[in-house]
Amino acid sequence: ISSGNISQDILILQMHSVHWHINGKYEEKSNLMFWAKEIKIKLGILLQKPDSVGDIVIPYNEKPEKPAKTHKPSLDEALQWRDSLDKLLQNNYGLASFKSFLKSEFSEENLEFWIACEDYKKIKSPAKMAEKAKQIYEEFIQTEAPKEVNIDHFTKDITMKNLVEPSLSSFDMAQKRIHALMEKDSLPCFVRSEFYQELIK
Repeated sequence: ISSGNISQDILILQMHSVHWHINGKYEEKSNLMFWAKEIKIKLGILLQKPDSVGDIVIPYNEKPEKPAKTHKPSLDEALQWRDSLDKLLQNNYGLASFKSFLKSEFSEENLEFWIACEDYKKIKSPAKMAEKAKQIYEEFIQTEAPKEVNIDHFTKDITMKNLVEPSLSSFDMAQKRIHALMEKDSLPCFVRSEFYQELIK
């Protein structure tokens, strides 16, 4: 169905989206499957056709960053986390504690997705960006992904459209949805947990 032109392809995708809304649930699955296939094709083209010799693609394996030195927060800092997920995530000690708590609850996929999106936005190379986008999509977004995050169909549709031509903002809507979920559900649970209570004794 691809026209070979990205702008025309996006229009085609939008037409399919309208067709899906008119015809109901049966078309929803085929529509999502179509986009998934289209994304893989487009990402494959981006990865196989570098703009120059300097952009030749090699498998992108992220090197694990050395963990930042963490210092136990002051009582005032820790108390601020109760009302601000952002302050918690910006603190290395708080982030590590939050992650440990979520792992103990077997619900770390939302935080891991949020972190992956933050790392993605730091990428400058188009080739590495395409590879990372594919990795995030396959690990967190696609149906039955190993760590599939809980986002609504509308957000998933928009994210999949964005991935036809990856950019730094491709995952912004999905990341905001997951941030809101963590703020509403995960943060209050963390504040009540022993992980947090130990910090404010």
